[in-house]
Amino acid sequence: MRADELGCGRQVKSVTSQNVMHNDRMRQQGSLTIQNYSVGSTPVSIQELAVRYQMELVDLENFEVDRELLALFPSQDLFRESILPLKQTGNRVQVAIADPLNLQAVDELTSRTGIYLDSVLACGEQIQRQLKKCLGVGGGTVQELVAMSVDDVEALQAAAGDEIDNASQASSVVKLVNELILEAVEQRASDVHIEPDEDDLSVRYRVDGMLRIQPMPPEIQRFRAAIVSRLKIMAKLNIAERRLPQDGRIRLSVRGRDIDVRVSIIPMLHGEGVVMRLLDKSRSVLSLDAVQFPKQIRATWEQLIRRPHGLLLVTGPTGSGKTTTLYSSLCEIRRPDLKIITVEDPVEYNLKQISQIQVQSQIGLTFAAGLRSILRHDPDVVLIGEIRDAETATSAIQASLTGHLVLSTIHTNDAPSAFTRLVDMGIEPYLVSSTVEGILAQRLVRRLCAACCVEHAPNADELPPDLCMQTGHSLRRAVGCRACNQTGYSGRIAIFELLTANSPIRRLCIDQAPASLIRDAAVEQGMQTLRQMGWQRVLAGETSLDELVRVCPVEND
Repeated sequence: MRADELGCGRQVKSVTSQNVMHNDRMRQQGSLTIQNYSVGSTPVSIQELAVRYQMELVDLENFEVDRELLALFPSQDLFRESILPLKQTGNRVQVAIADPLNLQAVDELTSRTGIYLDSVLACGEQIQRQLKKCLGVGGGTVQELVAMSVDDVEALQAAAGDEIDNASQASSVVKLVNELILEAVEQRASDVHIEPDEDDLSVRYRVDGMLRIQPMPPEIQRFRAAIVSRLKIMAKLNIAERRLPQDGRIRLSVRGRDIDVRVSIIPMLHGEGVVMRLLDKSRSVLSLDAVQFPKQIRATWEQLIRRPHGLLLVTGPTGSGKTTTLYSSLCEIRRPDLKIITVEDPVEYNLKQISQIQVQSQIGLTFAAGLRSILRHDPDVVLIGEIRDAETATSAIQASLTGHLVLSTIHTNDAPSAFTRLVDMGIEPYLVSSTVEGILAQRLVRRLCAACCVEHAPNADELPPDLCMQTGHSLRRAVGCRACNQTGYSGRIAIFELLTANSPIRRLCIDQAPASLIRDAAVEQGMQTLRQMGWQRVLAGETSLDELVRVCPVEND
């Protein structure tokens, strides 16, 4: 059995006194840093360790944990030392350990429980994954908090509105919050939802656009006020304010990667709800190559973003990648002789050679106010984060009429609807038709996991009537494996709909034609709809038919 067959890339840590002291200190601080493991100064695989110490090597990938057996052991010790009880025979229990030299932890666990332990070797990542599955993320830390005396717990709850004085209590809460964030980063989550109920606290991660319930120890609900207070402290918010919504920002370094966290806290019926949006800047590549435009759409879009004036709009729901597309477009055209200014809420990426302004509505710096000011700053290209109201729309139209290229986003279901949306805001149809040069609608569909997707030949009745395929052609469907967390999907890919304004389209806009007629005219001139492009992604094996139907259920009327 090879180490890579276990899905384990970790190495086993040395047990020198210096490393032990360092690891204990990292645990006390609740650091998000993960240490590399080695024996002495030489990295080794788990396979080599099994041979070196003549230990049985077990694969825990599909192992079913005996939860009753697990309950016999203190969870904080299991998490801290990476120990997993496997099976019981008489008065002896076989346990999986990640470090063959960590005999002291095994002996201490035997003394504490009175159960004789027999050790086998397993991948540390698999042990931690099984513990999180059964006991929840932060299960060991929560048990440490539960193990405090009643007076200590009451003091911790009382301190939720103030600074937490007790060092051990503060350390445990810090560690728990860090574990929640670290697990979200591990799962590539874009958002973390912490939602209070009457007698519970649920945690959900949004991964690839879908929310997943995260297993948590039930005792965590006792410390929800302390968790929210810790997040407020990290985001530099007012921890004494519990009646009004608050927004903040946290900057973290996780395994050498810069993570930007936007925190939104809203008072709810049973407590304060928290949503954290995670932006992993190290994985964000801002280029049109990373956007993965189809060849024809990319060529047309590059022509549009290099025009000297006009209005370009990107439309789609929240989380569809609009901002990434706009940032990538700015990075494509920026050069020393071009002045680019943005007005955003919030500024998500810091871009070189681009002047960026953060909207601050509480002092009157709105999109419209910012745009009026920056037009006196001699820009060539202007990016407005979002057209939300008639004032912003009017300012954007006027900027494009005065010789500026203006890029922005707007919330509509498809590209043709952007024309009618601007007219509904109160913009004169002739101004809309004369300034809008192109509208790009986009969605994100989940990409099939390459490790587990399988061929699938759908029947004729399984295909929607507007989609057709050649006889004998097969598609791919999702299955689920450990690599994709049993979802069948890993990552996302964009589908697009690009409408370029020409004479027939402008004429329809002036006549205030409905969006359906504008769409029909654009399709006749070669525009590919979102659903049509999504079908091309399905035929190419990049996503599934089910995913396309979920994201683009029917064509708009």
